[in-house]
Amino acid sequence: MGASADNGLKIVVVGGFGAGKTTMVRSVSEIRPLNTEETMTQAGEGVDDLKGVRGKTATTVAFDFGRITLDERNVLYLFGAPGQERFWFLWDRLFSGTLGAVVLVDTRRIDDSWYAIDRLERHGTPFIVACNDFGGPTFTPGQIREALDLDPHVPLVNCDARSRESSKIVLITLVEHIKELYADQARASRQELV
Repeated sequence: MGASADNGLKIVVVGGFGAGKTTMVRSVSEIRPLNTEETMTQAGEGVDDLKGVRGKTATTVAFDFGRITLDERNVLYLFGAPGQERFWFLWDRLFSGTLGAVVLVDTRRIDDSWYAIDRLERHGTPFIVACNDFGGPTFTPGQIREALDLDPHVPLVNCDARSRESSKIVLITLVEHIKELYADQARASRQELV
């Protein structure tokens, strides 16, 4: 980060185990991302549900970290959260100081997204939902919204976490959503003063 950059903006990518969080951070980061992936061992066999993620050999055990320079004064920091339940205790710390979050969803395992959405809503953290394309069954946006009991104002987008361009569109959608939320809050505050 250059000496003149003075605004660090933090975004967290959360979601279920194997949803593609590490892949998204890797695909979009301008720096070689820091990751804490470790080889999955037999010790996790009885703990981690591998249904739907066959062939997965590594998993994030703390967080992933990437960076995108927006301009001379603003830098976006990306944190990818671990997906397994045994690491969820880290999420509250990762959410601290967060501008917003991306909930990355694998529609083959949509139930794995509930915890992420619940935690973000409890924290009051703005978020969007991005459905990562794993080539599985396709669902309409309405079906996904219903399955997640998603508020109609929360943006829902499709993406391919392997693609830099697709991941950038997800992040832009999140930033636009946050900007709109803050503009709505400012308008409401002005109306209260009148």
